[in-house]
Amino acid sequence: MESDEAAAAASPQGSGGTVTPAPKKRGRKPKIKEDSQTKEQSGKESGGKKTKQSVDEKYTQWKGLVPILYDWLANHNLVWPSLSCRWGPQLDQATYKNRQRLYLSEQTDGSVPNTLVIANCEVVKPRVAAAEHISQFNEEARSPFVKKYKTIIHPGEVNRIRELPQNSKIIATHTDSPDVLIWDVETQPNRHAVLGAATSRPDLILTGHQDNAEFALAMCPTEPFVLSGGKDKSVVLWSIQDHITTVGTDSKSSGSIIKQTGEGGDKTESPSVAPRGVYHGHDDTVEDVAFSPTSAQEFCSVGDDSCLILWDARTGTSPVTKVEKAHDADLHCVDWNPHDDNLILTGSADNTVRLYDRRNLTSNGVGTPIYKFEGHRAAVLCVQWCPDKSSVFGSSAEDGLLNIWDYDRVSKKSDRAAKSPAGLFFQHAGHRDKVVDFHWNAADPWTIVSVSDDCETTGGGGTLQIWRMSDLIYRPEEEVLAELETFKSHVMTCASKP
Repeated sequence: MESDEAAAAASPQGSGGTVTPAPKKRGRKPKIKEDSQTKEQSGKESGGKKTKQSVDEKYTQWKGLVPILYDWLANHNLVWPSLSCRWGPQLDQATYKNRQRLYLSEQTDGSVPNTLVIANCEVVKPRVAAAEHISQFNEEARSPFVKKYKTIIHPGEVNRIRELPQNSKIIATHTDSPDVLIWDVETQPNRHAVLGAATSRPDLILTGHQDNAEFALAMCPTEPFVLSGGKDKSVVLWSIQDHITTVGTDSKSSGSIIKQTGEGGDKTESPSVAPRGVYHGHDDTVEDVAFSPTSAQEFCSVGDDSCLILWDARTGTSPVTKVEKAHDADLHCVDWNPHDDNLILTGSADNTVRLYDRRNLTSNGVGTPIYKFEGHRAAVLCVQWCPDKSSVFGSSAEDGLLNIWDYDRVSKKSDRAAKSPAGLFFQHAGHRDKVVDFHWNAADPWTIVSVSDDCETTGGGGTLQIWRMSDLIYRPEEEVLAELETFKSHVMTCASKP
């Protein structure tokens, strides 16, 4: 194993062959691959060459700023697109880096099976990586910081991954089916993904949807509860409490922490769990769900009916509050602030992110957002609050950008930043196509993993990036100025010497 110093200074080497998979739109099946002649013709008709050129120019400009903007960045080229990426448990710590699990998927075109990938990621600690190193990556290469640890052959596409907060070795996945699949990733056997290979067997199957549930999925921060939404316009709640032998994090345990009980008695079947409740109130597909940070009984959901709905399992299966028109188009994502249970974020196909205070939502569904964040030029696909600061959150969109916002800065907007949207203080532009998912790292402050589907723009599979902005960007201004003043004095002293 290479030393910490070598790993921190290593430059990504080697490259993998790129395979062009069929592109997939959110909520739609992959398109059939076109032959080269058809693709060339369609490119000419749509001005594809011009689009490609502008994307590359913008990307080149961003890459030149990497040493200034980032404390660390790792770029990992994917053969296949991934629609979800999540941090798992931290495994160990060393002098210059930490090792942590990373969950992602491989969304294939059918020539090989779809897979759920468990990787080990080496996260370089703050102020360790050299500026020249983080800028000298090869877009076509695999990063030495990301190593595949285990492959699970998934029964269908992996549209969404969520980890259980009480034990992040247990994850839930959504696929193109009504069921939610539960996996104990440590005890699942490692599989070789070749055409014709049998799929891996989930540890649990959560049943209750009447139609496909593809994207809306959440795990409860306070209890082992799972929440899902689907095309059947319903929100479904399960408890997996009785199926977990322990919620501890003992990595030495060799057996699965999920009890093999339920309806599926023999070893060829996975046990299934029926729902605690099915909640009706949406008039179209439910696109995302989120639990309250303080109560397993309270949750919210958003959907293609433009509605934001708040639910309370203690009061029945009808909405507590329904905001009829939370946005001007479909809602794709929602997140509940872990630091303040009154604040809820929503993202939409109308290109905006809106911040709601649930105390301002009345029983007749009338509600005005506290603020509307306008900085994306395409549909917002994912929003998430930062675990490290209560007013900070991220949003990713089909415009290829991952924006970092601070609500506290909205009222403090200065003349210097007049050209940028209020509250926007960092823009990650390292992806060249739609950023389908990202996840803040709770174990490593201000570190983010993000993934893009690069099929349509670059003809590639996907790009996984792990990055941390420079702390000079998010730290208090007076603190940063004091540090820079010290640095200035040091430089002046050195310069004055003969």
